[in-house]
Amino acid sequence: MRVFILLCLLALGNTKPYQPVNVMEFMKNYDIMMADAVDDDDDEEDDDDSDEDEGSEEEDENCPPGCHCSPRVVQCSDQGTQIKNTLSKIVLLDLQNNDITEINENDFKGLSKLYGLFLINNKISKIHPKAFKNMYNLRLLYLSYNLLTEIPANLPPNVIELRFHENKINRIQKDAFKGLRKLHVLELGANPLANSGIELGAFNGLSTLYIGIAEAKLNAIPKDFPSSITEMSLDYNKITKVEVEDFIRYKNLQRLGLAFNQIKFVENGSLVSIPNIREIHLDNNRLKKVPPGLNSLRYLQMIFLHGNKISSVGVNDFCPIGSSVKKNLYTAISLFANPVKYWDVQPAAFRCVTGRRGVQLGNFRKK
Repeated sequence: MRVFILLCLLALGNTKPYQPVNVMEFMKNYDIMMADAVDDDDDEEDDDDSDEDEGSEEEDENCPPGCHCSPRVVQCSDQGTQIKNTLSKIVLLDLQNNDITEINENDFKGLSKLYGLFLINNKISKIHPKAFKNMYNLRLLYLSYNLLTEIPANLPPNVIELRFHENKINRIQKDAFKGLRKLHVLELGANPLANSGIELGAFNGLSTLYIGIAEAKLNAIPKDFPSSITEMSLDYNKITKVEVEDFIRYKNLQRLGLAFNQIKFVENGSLVSIPNIREIHLDNNRLKKVPPGLNSLRYLQMIFLHGNKISSVGVNDFCPIGSSVKKNLYTAISLFANPVKYWDVQPAAFRCVTGRRGVQLGNFRKK
């Protein structure tokens, strides 16, 4: 399951213009997903396969008008405003790019085996509190590019991936994700969400691995994310500084995205709390010097600092002072588009880099 989630993050983690999800690509990984997600014995699996074979002819005959059906998949994208009645044995339902405005209580009634539901690029502003009742097998719920103003109530309890990218969400209420103990991916980017709109306890009960709130209105790093988080994407916000207390809770963090903010200052000691960090994006900010503490991060391999106002690089800014200190070698250090005079940088400053191609300097132009 974790392998599939990482693939999803690589494909969908970054902010992009709307692109339809290729549902059939998900089906290629379906057997792997189910093998990790469901711990059934061999006899039960054989029974399920026989049921699906018997129902394949029924699916062809009862495919909703205007939709494309194949075993376990119904695709009803670009069909208008009404949610079509669908077959009970399907595992993926594609309703992308329609004009659906609300989800009613019985719209998904009987779809107890549904694994993935794709409602991207509709006009949904209202979801009935009982719309996802009895959907215990639903793992993927994509509601990006809609008109929701808050997190829907009573989300499917076993969902592992929730995407609300580019809605109108400006508030996350306390216990908004209550009971979602299996949730690994939460995407909230491109919503008008400020720190004041995140109530204390909004993420109670989660053990999420990835949270994305890029392109929002955050002016500080949220301090109430789950402590389990390994990837945080807060690019394109209005964050002005990084303080010691910001990362105390996030000791498992491995990837940090803070690019395209307004960060002028990283407090000394701030990065000590994230000893497992592998990749940091601080490019396109307003830093005047290399953030302190990078040389103490043993596992850090990629640090992006281009597009700042850094004017000098110290010999120990990136690498440990003592030769006996163990440190994974950097594979990428970007410092281009800074006013640093690269001819003044001592070669020893990059002694813990894999090779010359791992460092990018120069290309600074005054605006």
